[in-house]
Amino acid sequence: MAKKETKIEELESVGRVLSSSEAFIEKNQKSILIGVAIVVLIVLGIMAFRNFYQKPRELAAENAMYKAQEYFAIDSFRVAYEGDGAQVMGFKEIASEYGMTKSGELASAYSGICLYHMGKYQEAIKHLTQYNGKDNYFKTSIVGLIGDCYAELGDNGKAQNYYKKAISEKNDLAPIYLKKSGILFESENKNAEAEKAYQQIKDDYPMSNEAYDIDKYLARVQG
Repeated sequence: MAKKETKIEELESVGRVLSSSEAFIEKNQKSILIGVAIVVLIVLGIMAFRNFYQKPRELAAENAMYKAQEYFAIDSFRVAYEGDGAQVMGFKEIASEYGMTKSGELASAYSGICLYHMGKYQEAIKHLTQYNGKDNYFKTSIVGLIGDCYAELGDNGKAQNYYKKAISEKNDLAPIYLKKSGILFESENKNAEAEKAYQQIKDDYPMSNEAYDIDKYLARVQG
């Protein structure tokens, strides 16, 4: 009997909740419909933005990148960066024009690489630090190149910080930046730090190109 009464009470409670919900919906029907309409409009707006604005711009940026990359591949860094003033849009303009696209972000990184090879290290850093892609190897190389820029500018502390970040990724590029770090330490007569970097190459990356003649570097700092 007690169980039956409990079930009845539960049903009555559910009924009250449903009635209350129905009353709330009836009372606020107009506001609810307006809210739903706003959500639908936002979703449709996002879809329209992606399909009719973002995708065409991404395609245009990819086409422009292809032409600039051809010059980049033959080490014509100035044309790759600035364009030829006619048919080829340079990385600089692509990054500015299509900054919200993946290709536009990649163009910013390429701009930094070009500027590094052109000897414009401070400008290169501005472009390189804007890249935040997900490709581990390319991202590591960009971080390492920022270190190279600071080394060229004589800011060894910042250079070492960026080399350390690149090394921490622990991929196949790590021994490259360990060696650069060691050489930079040597230039400051910090032989103990240089030895650690060279020894890490020997211990952790024995099959890398950098390990091939690392004993020579170790002997130099140990001597």
